[in-house]
Amino acid sequence: MKVLGIGDNVVDKYIHIKTMYPGGNALNFSAFAKKRGVEAAFLGTFGSDKEAKYVESVLNELQIDISRCRYYSGENGCARVTLEEGERIFLGSNEGGVTRDNLMKLTDEDKSYISKFSIIHTGLYSHTAHLLSDIKELGVPLSFDFSDDFDNKQIESYIPYTDFAFFSCSHISDADTHKFLHTHFKNKGQILIATRGSERAIAYDGTEFCYQDPKYVIAKDTMGAGDSFITAFLLNYLKSKDISLSMGEAASFAANSCLVEGSFGFGMAYE
Repeated sequence: MKVLGIGDNVVDKYIHIKTMYPGGNALNFSAFAKKRGVEAAFLGTFGSDKEAKYVESVLNELQIDISRCRYYSGENGCARVTLEEGERIFLGSNEGGVTRDNLMKLTDEDKSYISKFSIIHTGLYSHTAHLLSDIKELGVPLSFDFSDDFDNKQIESYIPYTDFAFFSCSHISDADTHKFLHTHFKNKGQILIATRGSERAIAYDGTEFCYQDPKYVIAKDTMGAGDSFITAFLLNYLKSKDISLSMGEAASFAANSCLVEGSFGFGMAYE
């Protein structure tokens, strides 16, 4: 199995401790997959600042393939963060930096490279929506994270291209989440999953709903919990084709990720 995250890489700067950590939905997917022993690659855009060089060095240390990444002069993606009783609170960002300012275009070489992976993961903050149709044509299963910042227009535009779609739905009720998933299901074989914070996660495959209660821990840092859930679910589902089993594995992995500072560690002090 080989997996690929396409899109965002950022540094999450924890202002209360002056420490920054690597992150970003697409990058986290690749890092968590590597942590679970799977060959992983990341395709994204790096800036020219010290933050970019720091993230690149972490990916090299993890032996994640970044051979197809782009490099531009300017700010790497960066977010400002603090913690309140283990819950990460975003305070602002540069909205992707060079990733936003230099939208990726796929070359024939990129497409040949991408076609060799078992699954591709990207998301709403990855600035990759314009690539979804091209990626879908390659025949590789596509996962998309809509996070909690989605709107109906985005869902209707992007979800037809996805095989797996994830939503953060802690802001809506259990009953409304059922309705939401049923309404937005589009294609046979598609799986939609709503994570709901401290409430049960709900998956829908067009026929049945499946449920998973969270595994409770005293969280050190919830940053990356959703990405770790997504990663563990996808890796398990690709092997088992069992939604219930995969959701259980995902909940356990997500709980353990809440015991780590940053999305997956590798903190570095900054001035």
